Amino acid sequence: MVHQIKLTTVKHEQMIDITAQIQEAINREKATEGMVLVYCPHTTAGITINENADPDVVHDLLMRLDELYPWKHPGYRHGEGNSASHLKASTIGASQLVPVAAGALLLGTWQGIYFCEFDGPRQRSFYVKIQKD
Repeated sequence: MVHQIKLTTVKHEQMIDITAQIQEAINREKATEGMVLVYCPHTTAGITINENADPDVVHDLLMRLDELYPWKHPGYRHGEGNSASHLKASTIGASQLVPVAAGALLLGTWQGIYFCEFDGPRQRSFYVKIQKD
């Protein structure tokens, strides 16, 4: 079963911790062991794993991505004017694969799974596929 989870982003760029929503999908399927795939079907958004204890980490990640891929650049050619968001999404990636053990995501103490918005605000969704052992 594939779970589609919808969300609304409220900023042009933001990282939303979606760990709890993924854990809820695992709980609904009563998955105790296996893998979970989290996939973003958007070309201007992505999925990553990083620290979820200190919000300054999210700030620093978004700041550095803006430095690497500024919104305006004279060399960009994409007609929609959002080349930076495509570059950021490709750098972050569209998915993450996480083990499930004892019914829980096998993440480090400080880790969370993030939906990364780079061209918002928008209505978005992501998919969760649980593979039970």
